[in-house]
Parts: sequence; structure tokens; C-alpha cells
Amino acid sequence: MGTKFSEDVVPLTDLKVNPGRVVKHTAQTHRPVLLTSRGRGVAVVQSLADYEQTTEERAFMRAVVTGLSDLETGREVSLAEAKTRFGLK
Repeated sequence: MGTKFSEDVVPLTDLKVNPGRVVKHTAQTHRPVLLTSRGRGVAVVQSLADYEQTTEERAFMRAVVTGLSDLETGREVSLAEAKTRFGLK
């Protein structure tokens, strides 16, 4: 999801004039839009679906890293012990 500076950088004044175009662009391209004021970035607009997906992926990756860290430090249990702890057969 690389940024296309010719399409994905929008001045705040353009957002004020036509906010629907900016929102539609994010939904169609699946790329965030950088909003600028006086030539400086001030905010990012992203479609809700893409935001939720990114958030879920980030949480999953954090869980994977935590799990790998637990394995490296010896904090692990056998499958049988895990089943017993959770009351599974």
C-alpha cells in the first residue's frame, strides 16, 4: 500500500470543498490520504474497513511476537496442560 503523492496528498481546503471525494478515494484505492495545511502534513484519512484490518493485523502480530518471546524464555505449557487449564478434553 504505497502512497502515490500525486493522488494521496490533499490540502485541507480541498477536503473542505469536497469531503466525499476524499473518502471515496480512500475506499477505492485502499490507501490513506495525507491531509496538509500550508504544505505540512497534519492528518491522515483512511477508510474504516482498512483501519479495522490494519488494527487487527497489528494486534495479531503483537500476539505472535509475545508468543515467540514466551517460547524463547521458557514460558510454555504442553497442549495437554493447556487443555486442562481451559477445561477442554
